[in-house]
Amino acid sequence: MVPDFTIGVEEEYQIVDPKTRSLTARSKSLIKTNKAADVEQEIVHELFRCEVEIATDICHTLDDVRQALVQARTAVIEAAKENGAAIAAAGTHPFSPWEDQEVTPKDRYYALQADLRQIIRELIILGCHVHVGVEDREMAVQISNRSRNWLPLLLALTANSPFSEGKDTGYDSYRMALWCRLPTAGPPPLFQDYANYQSFIQQLIDTGITDDPTKVYWDIRLSERFPTVEFRMSDVCASIEEAVMLAGIIRALAYTCYQDAINDQPAIPVRAEMLKAAMWQAARYGLNSELIDFATMKPVPAKTLVQSFMSYIQPGLAHFGDEAVVQKEVDKILSEGNSAQRQRAIYEKTDSLESVVDDIVRRSALQTNAKLQLEEV
Repeated sequence: MVPDFTIGVEEEYQIVDPKTRSLTARSKSLIKTNKAADVEQEIVHELFRCEVEIATDICHTLDDVRQALVQARTAVIEAAKENGAAIAAAGTHPFSPWEDQEVTPKDRYYALQADLRQIIRELIILGCHVHVGVEDREMAVQISNRSRNWLPLLLALTANSPFSEGKDTGYDSYRMALWCRLPTAGPPPLFQDYANYQSFIQQLIDTGITDDPTKVYWDIRLSERFPTVEFRMSDVCASIEEAVMLAGIIRALAYTCYQDAINDQPAIPVRAEMLKAAMWQAARYGLNSELIDFATMKPVPAKTLVQSFMSYIQPGLAHFGDEAVVQKEVDKILSEGNSAQRQRAIYEKTDSLESVVDDIVRRSALQTNAKLQLEEV
């Protein structure tokens, strides 16, 4: 059966105080306000009370994705504004201490805190997950096998978390540096087939590493709830257009890898240890240095690898008619820098992390129907 390659996007957002620009624990109020307003868009809790999450419905085109994200971000921003807060889309908050954040009072989150202890307490991070509709589990594994080598590039392109705890961390994606400490996070292994995939997850459960398949947090995984391949490596995108670009790129990658699989093109057998190191490299340097070209096993300039990647996924972009939309945003990032570079540019200009938050809030609301609510600092 040919996959339908539908798209679903999940985004996690920071809730910030419009006066101090600090994180604020108002998720319950936002969700209650949204329900009272009878808005179709659902807003849900995340691990901490200073965060909320949205998920789009099933989308068939990038126009669908854009419309869904406009609706979602508008609903979240308006709910925040009614509760004296603002919304920021970035992988980390530039200066709010993790010690000040409250865990959302839910059994699942309490269990994670009890199990992972200090690591989970410090995990004030926000991501973007893109689901691609692939019902055949065997084919989903083969798509994962062939997509995994591009994970570092996808991270570098969308990195959006250079600041944390009031400092420039030196990373473009400090979120990934924090996230990869979890025992089941990181690039997925290479699997022979779906049975091999299931067997390894069962081993993780049988040995007590985890108690639930949904707590296997690989950067690509087969969703336990939906017939999808879920790509989880990215920081939450700064703007709607970047999120649309990411969705288009990932669907084109899944389609191209699907074609490789049915044409018996073997996956490049990169070891998980090498991929983990390459993810660190991408998180550290973003597009500013070199990334590994796994076809040659040699480092190349990141922007050169982006061009190679775009050529590789061109059949998928063409198949869905997404070339122009995706290429325009990719070119913009190559020219102006990724979101991490833009955050640093704001800080260099203003010497103010509050101004960085202001820019994040502004970019988060681009294309929405919401009006910003920020006070002078």
